[in-house]
Amino acid sequence: MTNPSQPPGAAPQPPEAAPVIRTIAMPGDTNPAGDIFGGWLMAQMDLAAGNAAARRARGRCATVAVEGMTFHRPVQVGDEVSLYARILSVGRTSLRIQVEAWRRERHSEARERVTEAAFTFVALDEAGRPRPVPAEGS
Repeated sequence: MTNPSQPPGAAPQPPEAAPVIRTIAMPGDTNPAGDIFGGWLMAQMDLAAGNAAARRARGRCATVAVEGMTFHRPVQVGDEVSLYARILSVGRTSLRIQVEAWRRERHSEARERVTEAAFTFVALDEAGRPRPVPAEGS
């Protein structure tokens, strides 16, 4: 999902689209080693994917799978974390969404990708049963 206009071999750049979520990593989000807890980061990614899923499905959705969760670099307290989501595919009742998390140090403009994964959601009706995802534009 990284920026497709970057030259081959160049360091990855964040996507050109606006992030779905931008937040600050806080001291209460750390693991015993002092890095930001991976579960906190995964929760932020799930929120970003869920937002994209609900907008596309025009309603309630539930996470049913997470694939390929890869932690590239640690996140530190005070880092700004930006989450980018892109819909990979839409099925009859499901959506696959790629999410990348990027960090920016508090006193710097340098950014680096820290985590990525693919999330699968199912659109749900009022009773919590799978429902069809509406056609795009309808």
